[in-house]
Amino acid sequence: MLYIVLFEDNVEAAAEARRTHMQAHLNFLETHASQVKSAGPLREVAGDPAGGLWLVEAANASEVDRLVKEDPFWPTGMRKSVRILEWRQVFADGRRLI
Repeated sequence: MLYIVLFEDNVEAAAEARRTHMQAHLNFLETHASQVKSAGPLREVAGDPAGGLWLVEAANASEVDRLVKEDPFWPTGMRKSVRILEWRQVFADGRRLI
């Protein structure tokens, strides 16, 4: 099953956490590339950091939650909130998938 993980950042902690833990975070994503299909930062239209997004393939939401909590960013206080949502892709590359 596919899941979308939406991260909202804690503005006070995010900049320092990125500077300090970005390499470990990227290594984590590479290690879990079989599950984390896509990942990246989100920004407000004005350009301010807003959080991040992952597309994850997993058996269940508990597995996704475990991944989130294993990420080196997790213990830093950088994440203000996390939402894990089931996602069913119905359209891609100009065509219907259902």
